[in-house]
Amino acid sequence: MKKYSWIAAAMTVCVWVALAQRPKQVDDNALKSAAKEGDEWLTYGRDYGETHYSPLKQIDVSNVKRLGLAWSWETESPSGGRVEGTPLFSNGILYGSLAWDVLFAVDARTGKMKWRWDPEIPRQHISQICCGPVNRGVALYKGKVYAGLLDGRLVALDQQTGKLVWEVQTLEDPGAIITGAVRVVKGKVIVGNSGAEQAVRGHFSAYDAETGKMAWRFYTVPGDPSKPFEHPEMAMAAKTWTGEWWKMGGGGTPWDAMAYDPDADILYVGTGNGGPWSHVYRSPGGGDNLFLASVVAVKPETGKMVWYFQETPGDDWDFTSVQPMILADMAINGRQRKVLMHAPKNGFFYVLDRITGEFISGDKYAKRVTWAKGLDSKGRPIEAKGNRAALDQAVIISPGPGGAHNWQPMSYSPLTGLVYIPGQESSYTYRLASAFTYNRGTRNMGMQGGLGPRLPNGQTAPPPPEPPAATPAREPEGAETQPQATGGFLVAWDPKTEKERWRLTGAGGLNGGGGTLATAGNLLFHGPVAYNAETGEKLWETDLGGTNVTPISYSLDGKQYVTLFARNYPNNRLFTFVLDGNQPIPPVPAENTAK
Repeated sequence: MKKYSWIAAAMTVCVWVALAQRPKQVDDNALKSAAKEGDEWLTYGRDYGETHYSPLKQIDVSNVKRLGLAWSWETESPSGGRVEGTPLFSNGILYGSLAWDVLFAVDARTGKMKWRWDPEIPRQHISQICCGPVNRGVALYKGKVYAGLLDGRLVALDQQTGKLVWEVQTLEDPGAIITGAVRVVKGKVIVGNSGAEQAVRGHFSAYDAETGKMAWRFYTVPGDPSKPFEHPEMAMAAKTWTGEWWKMGGGGTPWDAMAYDPDADILYVGTGNGGPWSHVYRSPGGGDNLFLASVVAVKPETGKMVWYFQETPGDDWDFTSVQPMILADMAINGRQRKVLMHAPKNGFFYVLDRITGEFISGDKYAKRVTWAKGLDSKGRPIEAKGNRAALDQAVIISPGPGGAHNWQPMSYSPLTGLVYIPGQESSYTYRLASAFTYNRGTRNMGMQGGLGPRLPNGQTAPPPPEPPAATPAREPEGAETQPQATGGFLVAWDPKTEKERWRLTGAGGLNGGGGTLATAGNLLFHGPVAYNAETGEKLWETDLGGTNVTPISYSLDGKQYVTLFARNYPNNRLFTFVLDGNQPIPPVPAENTAK
């Protein structure tokens, strides 16, 4: 009996060892638990709440000055586009995306490439499309890597080999593309479309993660009212439009922000601007134009709407609401609330009840906001007089179409209770085109100047000249009392009081762009710079050569790492830092520094 007991014990140990060595699978439980566990970075915002917060604290305010380079990887990202993706980390491997939808896997211990997959997108595909051949990230689920591509395909690759498992075309409009990171919720891959400048019709959809079969689609603007509406929400939305908007698509493309509450089982999606930009051509009789510039909450299994909140009714300024959002639980005025926090382009910070969609509070997070005087008790903007362009009158508006906050993720630290927003202040002259004709599949902004067409190499061509306006552009009423624009900024925002705790500004931008990362070490990373998250004191900085992208943090072999992309083509690299790292930072070749 003793012999057999020994054999059984030995077999049990072998099973334990085998299970310990088996790679952990990214499944529903892993994604739900991501908020509590800090070792890996499994989804775009690290957790379903999109907090961009790491609970790791091996690197903290007392030792962050010891950060040094562990390794870097030269990505050889294709020409013509920035790298904007946030990488993911699982089982010792980093996964991510480059320009032109090139996907990769890299060994996080050595910085050596494991595999690389190029979908070979035709370069002429973005000849007319905003805003370059970018991709903001991938998703992981049950042994596969998922990504949306510029040509509209949703693809699933084998996580170990990078081989294509399945692909499906998701787009209907010739001017639409996909640039945002996809998410996986309850076995479904959620993907939106981009291209409101082409006046396409916005939608987001759910596809079965195993087979690629579409489960449901939610359109963000109504189609032709003479035909049956695809879902009941479109009949309601159509009442807020006028004219023949459907012939020009309408816009509303949900090209970035998503979040998910697994307890409430609600998926939140931000929607984009109107197409064309001005309602004069899009919806000449006015109207709120639902669901432009809104947060839409749906059930992830059916796509049925739970609630919506429109942040910029009747958008005229490219004020998208696709900027990253954050879910958190906090006490506000003595009451525990489940909130959704959002800092869209329009310059106002919103705190919503994420279960009901109720407006809790909101205020300006940008100093200069001239298009609206504030928000009313229900969160609707109080528009400034003279804030909309007419055929005979151009207007100068702050913020401009780049927004006070764009695609760069903000982060939330439960340690400090603050949201860290990377933004910018600017203005733009909105001047309607003297004549406008809709052309399917090309840019249809209805504006003079501004964004020219995209060339095959991804660069922007100069816009065609327009005759001078009969009257000079003016600013809305009250603009003269607003502070002057400061350029780039980084603000620590208290969502409970709707007040800033601290702010850093820089006229030429701040830290080379990119989003923020908050950690339990009381640190805030923005590009290759670390601040005291409580005070804003700069504690560590290194020069990576510009154009930095959102950092992530994870633990490997008992050490905490910080990884981010930096530099443009042809020198884009993935940099990884660790305490007491001693590798030299590769110099930017002198002949390429200006590119």
